[in-house]
Amino acid sequence: MTDSPMQRMVGDIAPAFVHLTDDVLFGEVWARPELSPRDRSLVTITSLVTAGNTEQLRAHIPMGLDNGLTREEIVEAITHVAFYAGWPRAVSALTLAKELFAR
Repeated sequence: MTDSPMQRMVGDIAPAFVHLTDDVLFGEVWARPELSPRDRSLVTITSLVTAGNTEQLRAHIPMGLDNGLTREEIVEAITHVAFYAGWPRAVSALTLAKELFAR
């Protein structure tokens, strides 16, 4: 098995979940050519903000930067989605983004 972040988090108790995450989600879905990794990151970040899943942004904001998003684009996407997802969710996401950008 690979030593992926998901493997380290829950591989000892949920190997099937690790397989679905690593092989299906990131191995197949993220590799589909219809959207670039950059665009997939933008969709994922805004979806996580909308759902209030701030903790998952710890992984996806840096991934978005690695996939070609700029800090400004991430902030703008969160600002835009604030009007649809709710102001508190956007504030939480922006606070986390600021922390991650400082690293």
